[in-house]
Amino acid sequence: MYQIKVNFEQKGLAPVVLENIASNQSLLEICLDNGIELHHNCGAVCACSTCHVYIDKGEEFIPEITDREEDFIDRAVNPRIHSRLGCQCVLKPGSGSLEITLPDQTQFLGE
Repeated sequence: MYQIKVNFEQKGLAPVVLENIASNQSLLEICLDNGIELHHNCGAVCACSTCHVYIDKGEEFIPEITDREEDFIDRAVNPRIHSRLGCQCVLKPGSGSLEITLPDQTQFLGE
């Protein structure tokens, strides 16, 4: 089981710690299942960049980035070296601790 700390760039949102998270789920699914808004305009099929997240800690618990994912991250708002798409970050079997930061989701209002 995993522990995931979710930080938010959006002002007024406090960090959330999710406990006992099972593997084989994407970070997008985990966020949505726990009431954390993370946009996903393409329906989680790696065809946009709206589920963009920053992996602050625990990169070893998710698969390496693919060329396709990297192409879409290049289109994300404010990409960084540790940017990933939440739909492509599926937790590997096992357990561990991750820390992620969600970009301000209000930037997508009006799309």
